[in-house]
Amino acid sequence: MATADTNNVNKEIDDNAAEVSENQAQENVEQDVQALLVEAQSQAAQHYDSLLRLQADMENLRRRTEREIDNAKKFALERIVNDLLPVLDSMEMGLQASAQAANEQDTIRQGLEMTVKMFQDVMQRFSVEAVDPIGQKFNPQEHEAMTMQPSAEHEPNTVMFTVQKGYKLHGRVVRPARVVISVAA
Repeated sequence: MATADTNNVNKEIDDNAAEVSENQAQENVEQDVQALLVEAQSQAAQHYDSLLRLQADMENLRRRTEREIDNAKKFALERIVNDLLPVLDSMEMGLQASAQAANEQDTIRQGLEMTVKMFQDVMQRFSVEAVDPIGQKFNPQEHEAMTMQPSAEHEPNTVMFTVQKGYKLHGRVVRPARVVISVAA
């Protein structure tokens, strides 16, 4: 009988050990599944973060591209404007010269005035504005100093007179005004 009790005890120990092993295996599987779930959630969060960053980058690229296209449209005429400005300068100088000539040339003067007015209207339609800074403080971003002259009548660094007008296209300087600035006498 002792052997039978021993066998029963051994069998119960074996059954308990198997049950503990099964429970341990079940817990290990659950821990493995939990670990895989946590890792999958972490990867999903990383992918979601990457997606959000990519969307933001694409939105920034779209905005930058739109801005560059708008600037290209605005300033596409800049080269043409630069080529036309000397023509306008010549016409204005012709007007000044004809004003000093005899009255016989009134018809020439009137023709030149009409031509200059038409040209200025065209320039205005394309958002080209003249910069004639007489009496203003010298601004190196809009003016080009041709020379400096001592003057008691003007504050130092003030534009005394304009040698050649400057021009802006949509607010951007196309050609700086060439000016003479004052210095202390």
